[in-house]
Amino acid sequence: MPSRRNRGWPRSRSPVRILSLAHRFPYPPTFGSKVRAFNVIRHLARDHQVTVLSLARSADEEREADGIAPFCHEHRAFRVHNVLQAAKIAATLPTPVSASEAFFHSAALQREIDRQLARRSFDFIFANCSAVGRYVEHVNDLPKLMDFCDVDSRKWSDYVAFKPWPLSLGYRWEAWRMAAAERRMAGRFDHVTVATKGEVDALAEIGVRERVDWFPNGVDAEFFKPSSEPFDANLISFVGRMDYFPNEQCMVEFCAGAWPLLRRARPALRLQIVGAAPTPRVLALGRVEGVTVTGSVPDVRPFVQRSALTIAPLKIARGTQNKILESMAMQVPVIASRIAGDGVDAVPGEHLVVADSADEICEAVLRVAGDAVERARLGQAGRARVLSHHAWPSAMKRLDGIIERSARPASGVRAEALTA
Repeated sequence: MPSRRNRGWPRSRSPVRILSLAHRFPYPPTFGSKVRAFNVIRHLARDHQVTVLSLARSADEEREADGIAPFCHEHRAFRVHNVLQAAKIAATLPTPVSASEAFFHSAALQREIDRQLARRSFDFIFANCSAVGRYVEHVNDLPKLMDFCDVDSRKWSDYVAFKPWPLSLGYRWEAWRMAAAERRMAGRFDHVTVATKGEVDALAEIGVRERVDWFPNGVDAEFFKPSSEPFDANLISFVGRMDYFPNEQCMVEFCAGAWPLLRRARPALRLQIVGAAPTPRVLALGRVEGVTVTGSVPDVRPFVQRSALTIAPLKIARGTQNKILESMAMQVPVIASRIAGDGVDAVPGEHLVVADSADEICEAVLRVAGDAVERARLGQAGRARVLSHHAWPSAMKRLDGIIERSARPASGVRAEALTA
């Protein structure tokens, strides 16, 4: 680990000045990484000055970014264009620089970071996701924390089995490059974090074992709460951004395998696939009898609350699936694959149902949808588990302890300023 100068917090000054970096602008907090980054920012900004610097990939995203203003001290979104970013990926393909780092790189963002750091504007750096670690990995006079959230190199490795040759070679190459980047950055940050204990193990498997900790994803249980409206016993739902390959892949496979079995057993059953940016393969599923593809919706809650249950039959899943937490918080039972369920601190059979094969999924859906008592039991147990194990206040309390250890100078003087 590189030597650090003037480490630790200025104990006489409050609030602490924090630089928060994100690869996707963390507002509005509409999915996965945005939700986690936003809740960290909101928590830290209650007592400290948080400056948010991130990227926007469209004019709409740039405009929406202003919504974060009440939750931070300052923010700036730097516009990037997908065509140019894709060209950067192509340029780095034969190099050790990962595609993720290339795609989320902006010279304008780098200049702004360097400008502010040159003025010694910050006391602490919080990098949300490995893709932005490259911007500040050279900084050695400030305490820094990298929140990997998920181990991206393992995700790329998981994709290999689902991609045809020679495309699979490209995914294997990116997995190797990403693992190298994760190891490099872990050595240049004071602490690295992930979202689950399983991801801690995944980091260990690629050689990152020191200064590693985790804090869970949470869910806003007041926003995602049960509805008093009746549910439809013949309606099941999948929720997720539908240009994300793991979501696309699992729905294509579900509709080819488990869905025909379910329709034969219960012809009135309907499936709604709820989520933005459906790909052509997903849109084609809307032609399958009983299946509706909604595309983007203003609010997913009514779709989930009207459902007998939600499904998460993912074959590729890293970390915590927010779709599972949100459904559990709304007291709607979840049937998930084992790999998706493993990312949630819940007991299979007690708080959610785990099923992998088409036959197992069919049996589980028919049992839960067809038994109002079992549905209510799972729903109530699921919400109780979210409240006890996936509430943001408890997750942020754990994060506070990690940050304090990250910010503690080599002399051993405690960094009370951040968590006082």
